[in-house]
Amino acid sequence: VSCILTEHWLCRWTGKPSTISDWSVAITGLLYGLTLPPDLPLWMVFVGGVFGVAVAKFLFGGLGMNAFNAALVGRAFLQAAFPQPMTHWQAPFAEGRFEHIPSSVLAMPFWEPAYDAVTTATPLALMKFEAQFAGGRELMAGLTSGSVGETCGVLILLGGVYLVARNMMNWRIPASIFATVAAITWAFQLYDPATYPGPVFMLFSGGLMLGAVFMATDMVASPITNTGCWLYGALIGLLVVVIRFWGGMPEGVMYAILLANAVSPHIDNWIQPRVFGTGRGAS
Repeated sequence: VSCILTEHWLCRWTGKPSTISDWSVAITGLLYGLTLPPDLPLWMVFVGGVFGVAVAKFLFGGLGMNAFNAALVGRAFLQAAFPQPMTHWQAPFAEGRFEHIPSSVLAMPFWEPAYDAVTTATPLALMKFEAQFAGGRELMAGLTSGSVGETCGVLILLGGVYLVARNMMNWRIPASIFATVAAITWAFQLYDPATYPGPVFMLFSGGLMLGAVFMATDMVASPITNTGCWLYGALIGLLVVVIRFWGGMPEGVMYAILLANAVSPHIDNWIQPRVFGTGRGAS
């Protein structure tokens, strides 16, 4: 709702035709919501949605002009502005979890939210700070804590297969991300299995599946050439592993995709063949 209202108001304020009817901003809002903790106060959700659409999309010229994924920009803003609520996770399927709305969701603006549910650490936090690795079945089935749309990797993969079958996604990007993360993780696990988890854990934990399938494949913010997509995905996979293993935070998918978005235009420029008689050495 915040994303749709923001785009509609900005279009009216600037005298541009409303673009709500193409549903692009609704998809942005849906993906943005899937990246958030389930008990985040609604007013924070609204503020992040406004920021993502206004800054990452509208300031760059609107639909088809944004250099960064608007949903991830909104989440990055919340991560910087409200770090404590953004790292508060509820235990999955806790007793009474679905019997009432958590009080924190309805917290008043700028009040400290009161949490009334059992909290737990995400699999990546357990890996980062306690060297504990969740099982593959738990990760695939969504039996771990995490953001709204990132826990059940199997369903996300099925969604990706559907998009590929409908020719609505370049499969090379998630394939490159998965291959890069799996290869690097496998090598480090061979080196020190007590410190580094296996490829299954790295692929199905955190927001990697959601980011690789639905965020990194944003056609506007990703390369247009097939070779560029392979390089773009490999860069994201490399950054994810680096941030997860040696960064200050357990998760790095959001930052990896946004950094790759910034490099995306240059990737196509680097690999695009020059027309005969142009470029370096041309007279």
